[in-house]
Formats: sequence, C-alpha cells, structure tokens
Amino acid sequence: MPTDVALIGFGEAGSTFARAGDWAERACAFDRLATRTTVMASLGLRAANSAAEALDGAALVLSLVTADQALAAAEEAVPLLAPGALWCDMNSVAPDTKRAAARAIEAAGGRYVDAAILAPVNPQRLAAPLLLAGPAAAEAHARLTALGFSNARVVGTEVGKASAIKMIRSVMVKGIEALTDEMMAAARVAGIEGEVLASLDASEKAQSWAARAAYNLERMATHGTRRAAEMEESARTLLSLGIAPVMTRGTVLRQRQAGQIGKNSQ
Repeated sequence: MPTDVALIGFGEAGSTFARAGDWAERACAFDRLATRTTVMASLGLRAANSAAEALDGAALVLSLVTADQALAAAEEAVPLLAPGALWCDMNSVAPDTKRAAARAIEAAGGRYVDAAILAPVNPQRLAAPLLLAGPAAAEAHARLTALGFSNARVVGTEVGKASAIKMIRSVMVKGIEALTDEMMAAARVAGIEGEVLASLDASEKAQSWAARAAYNLERMATHGTRRAAEMEESARTLLSLGIAPVMTRGTVLRQRQAGQIGKNSQ
C-alpha cells in the first residue's frame, strides 16, 4: 500500500498531526516505545516494527523524536531511505545539529528539510506555525499542505535558518516560563503570591498573571525534561553566535528540575 508519509517518533506531535489530518492508511509510523502502537492502531495508521519498515518506499518522512535523538534518528535512516525522499526534521535542535543531520541524509541521496514548529501542537494541531528551510523546502511545503498543514512558510533555502528562528525565539518563550517558576517559588515562601500577581496584572492586562503563571508551571511540570533538552540546543545556538547563554543555561536547569518534580508527582 502506498505511503504518503512516514513518521519516525509518535509522541504528542506525531499523534496530534495524524489525528487532525485523518491520515489513517496514508501514513506509517514507528516509535521505539512499543506501547505507542496502540495509539497508531486507534488512528488507523500502519504501525511499523522498525524504522526500516516505516521508511521503506516513503517519499516524505517526518522526524518527530526528542531533541537529543534528532541527529541519531537521521544517521540511522541513512541506509534505509528511498532515493530522493524528503526528510522533514521537525525536532527542536540547534542549526549546527540540523546541518549535521542534513549532511548525513543528503550523502545517502535523501533531501533534508529544516522544519521548526513555533507553537505547541495543541490546540492548533495542523494550524501550528511551521517554518521550512533548505533546498527542498518548497517541495516539502507543497507535500505538507496536501497532508493538511495550513500554516507552513518557507523562510529560505539554507538549512539551519528555520531552526535558528526557533531556537533564538525559545530563549524568550521558555525563559519566561523558567522566570515564572522562580518568581512563584519565592512568592510562596514569602507568602505574597496574590500581591505579586496583582502587581503584574496592574502593569499588563492582556492576560491575568494568575492564569499565565498556572499555565507556565503546568507546561514545565509536564514537558520540562523535553524543554530542557531543547534549551540546551538554544544555548549551543547562542554560543555559535558568540553570545554567552547565561539566562538560557539557567532556564535549562529550571525546566529540568520542574520536569523531574512533575514526573515524581505522577
């Protein structure tokens, strides 16, 4: 049966995209966590027993693993890719990491696409902002649009440009979450949570800080470990630009600690 898309990694992003696009028989997926095959089956996807099975004949591949496995996934795929296959690396990693993955994929006859997801996949799903870069970005845009992605944009032909936008932007986005965690921890000890949040509300009315603080802390407890790995890539990005990632390194620590606490509380 023809495969429109192969998914390597089937966590929150992969399962959300497949469900939103109703990909069913159009997609084949592989994940190292065997328990995720149940979700694949519930969505009508073909669950592969190996990366080789998932990639067999696939013209379009979405790599949706964790940040620390992005390069390894690309290198593992090298002998398995169909000639000319598009490898869309949607993982949150530094530009240099993506360029290393691109070299591996392209040496094997594949075509690498640097893809960056700029917002949580829920609730936006296939409407989440998606940046694409690389020589094959335009073709990837057409194929992704056919799959249902509605907010993708090509930002250039140079691998690393999309991820640079993502990583540098993440310094602020994830940094705000980490600062919120630190602020709220101190406010609790001092017994002044309400006063601190009210003072912030007085200076910014777009959203109550009580709602923002609760949201940020929940995101960190749920995804802190994964986000810490992403922020390590942001630190590498800044270092490559000659910028000392002082706050970014602190964000790595706070995200990882929050993620561990969240894991221990489950």
